[in-house]
Amino acid sequence: MIKKIVIDDKRYRLDGDAGSDAVHRDPVYSYAVTQLVDDNGYTGTGLAFTLGVGNELVCQAAKYYAEQLVGKDIEELMADFGSFFNKLSNDQQFRWLGPHKGVVQLALASVTNACYDLWAKRRGVPLWKLLTGLSPEQVVATLDLTYLEDELTRAEAVDLLTTMQKGADSRKSILKTGYPGYDTSVGWFNYSDEKVRDNCKKAVDAGFTALKLKVGSEDFERDIRRANLVREVAGDEVKVMLDANQQWNLPQATYICKQLTNMNPYWIEEPTHPDDVIAHQILAKTIAPVKLALGEHVPNKIIFKNYLQAKAASFIQVDAVRVGGVSEFITVSLLCKKYGIPVVPHVGDMGQIHQHLVLFNHISMGHEALFLEHIPHLKKYFLHPANVVNGVYQTPVEPGSSSDLLPS
Repeated sequence: MIKKIVIDDKRYRLDGDAGSDAVHRDPVYSYAVTQLVDDNGYTGTGLAFTLGVGNELVCQAAKYYAEQLVGKDIEELMADFGSFFNKLSNDQQFRWLGPHKGVVQLALASVTNACYDLWAKRRGVPLWKLLTGLSPEQVVATLDLTYLEDELTRAEAVDLLTTMQKGADSRKSILKTGYPGYDTSVGWFNYSDEKVRDNCKKAVDAGFTALKLKVGSEDFERDIRRANLVREVAGDEVKVMLDANQQWNLPQATYICKQLTNMNPYWIEEPTHPDDVIAHQILAKTIAPVKLALGEHVPNKIIFKNYLQAKAASFIQVDAVRVGGVSEFITVSLLCKKYGIPVVPHVGDMGQIHQHLVLFNHISMGHEALFLEHIPHLKKYFLHPANVVNGVYQTPVEPGSSSDLLPS
């Protein structure tokens, strides 16, 4: 039974110009941390990610949600977590601050993720193992599918997972080989051309077969030069992704994306405002066969549903510390599976939770094991940091979701 909650505001200033992009020039990587302590001595840790200012507001909102868990047994809670998630996210007054977005949604992510971590620790297994061991009915019981009934009913979700069970055993080989990663830190926005060149060489030498560069400069020629620089250093066999972090309006995005086509980007990420589904739809048609990726700033399953319906993205980057936590992440993954769209998460958690979730996506849902973003900057602060060897995430073995932070 959960007997105590602890909410913590954790902030980490990065070294040099790490973390910088076209919109967020001076980030402070921060977590609103929820800890759920039960009467057996287990502590579930949940994270929501911010860039510093306002992290205290997410912590206050997480406290409001977490207080409603005191006195509840984690096994009983998770047996029908979808209903409880629905109740929290639709609190008749607190919901007004969203709904399902912003501070309240981030807070819900922190609390939800703590529940999943505690659940796995109570069972003594890593989160990926807990999730892959659930029946389709048990998985769906943890989800809130309201507002998705036009695309995904509970019965359809169960049927999809049941169908994918047939090949699950063969896909478990990923546990031995590890899950491929891609290096997103080679080309932070404020890095010099020389540093980008050096980082690309190091990443390729370290075994990464995919790299990402931040674009979105006021001077479009800078973006073109740096994109071609990365392609030159990485070679034609390495996948190179470009990330504008919502910097452009639609006319700008249309122009620059066409200019960037020549260096053969694997995708162009977040080209314009994340709420503008139609702009992405228009852009996707205009610049095809170049593909769009998005999801870092999409806050809920409804907007993801709209992007999928509009055929506006070729890769979905849902983040469990941005949407309402693991539960909503799985919901979005199911939608993507129905549409045949790959899930390549953004990792505000530095890949800690997502290394578990992509294994579940691949084994239980049949998603392609494409690759997972790797950001190393907070590695030293985690109790069990993600282990990436030769560009590949090694399968975590410790109980829980790898979310525990070291004491300050």
